[in-house]
Amino acid sequence: MASRLDHPAVADGDLVLAKHMRDALTAAPLVFSDGVLQWFTPDGKTTYVEYGRPTEGDWAVVTDGEFSSFWPPNYRDRYALRWIVVDGTVTGLSFTELKSGDRFVGVYE
Repeated sequence: MASRLDHPAVADGDLVLAKHMRDALTAAPLVFSDGVLQWFTPDGKTTYVEYGRPTEGDWAVVTDGEFSSFWPPNYRDRYALRWIVVDGTVTGLSFTELKSGDRFVGVYE
C-alpha cells in the first residue's frame, strides 16, 4: 500500500535524508514480512508488536540515512534507512542493522 507521505522525488533504495526521516518513519504503521507491526511517533517513541505482544522503545535521527533505536532495558542499535519505491510510489522502508547487516523491509499499512 502507498503511504500518506508527502515526500520529494526518491528512487527505490535511496537513503532517507535526516530532514525527511521523521516524516518517513511516522507516515503510517509498518508491516514486516513476518507479520510484525511497528509504529513510530514524532516524539521519538516506537511500538513493536510481535505475536500480539507490544514492546515499547525509543528512536532518534542520527544522520542522513541512519537512525538509532533503544529497547529497554539495554538493547541499542543503529540502522541504515532506505526508501522502498514501487512504480514511482513510496510503499515502505528498508532497515539494515549496521552491526549485523540484517535487512528488514516494512511496508506502509
